[in-house]
Amino acid sequence: MITLNSVSKRWGRNEVLRDIDLTIEEGRVISMLGPNGSGKSTLIKCILNLVRPNSGTITVNGIPSTSVESRKDISYMPQVARFAENISAIRLIQLISDIRGVDADPTQLIEYFNLEGHMSKKLGVLSGGSRQKVSAVLAFLFDSPIIILDEPTVGLDPVSRVNFKRLVLEEKERGKTIFFTSHIMSDVEEVADEIAFLLEGKIVYQGKPEELIKSTNQPNLEQSIAHLLKAEA
Repeated sequence: MITLNSVSKRWGRNEVLRDIDLTIEEGRVISMLGPNGSGKSTLIKCILNLVRPNSGTITVNGIPSTSVESRKDISYMPQVARFAENISAIRLIQLISDIRGVDADPTQLIEYFNLEGHMSKKLGVLSGGSRQKVSAVLAFLFDSPIIILDEPTVGLDPVSRVNFKRLVLEEKERGKTIFFTSHIMSDVEEVADEIAFLLEGKIVYQGKPEELIKSTNQPNLEQSIAHLLKAEA
């Protein structure tokens, strides 16, 4: 479980997060939605302790996010994976496994994302989509109870997107807690138990996608979000 209590973050005079209260329950798939610049990536970085909030507290399974111990339960897939370009994909996976101290076998995930022919190639020559798949392998490799994904399906081809969503649902069935951001509403509708909509640093809606669709009297989540944005404006 991840709990945020009254979390705020400012960059100079720009208040990126404003008094955020959010609970991410164990074994649930939660999607954080919002327009560009709403604070989604900053919120994730606060959970990971890559960014320190100006006020408020964050705990991961009861452990303060400022503790190294809190990160042992988390795997993370960034929106844009920036890897050293002069090493191979398989070497990167070996290095991360060594750093985490986990002897994990990536074979199944490599096959899942159709990366067999790319693992010996240097990361600098891989396409953006292939690097995204390598990042996905790393996110799901270590059997972490919490998986955080920032725009995970951006750059993936249609088949890989379908496989990725199937993998998320499989991990949920295994009891994993998955927190992800996305601009692709069809992906959210397919896998999310709950959504939290972030606008100008504040959560303006939190609940089930189908409840928002019903309350806004719209045919799908995408149009419900558009309706919500107009109402807030």
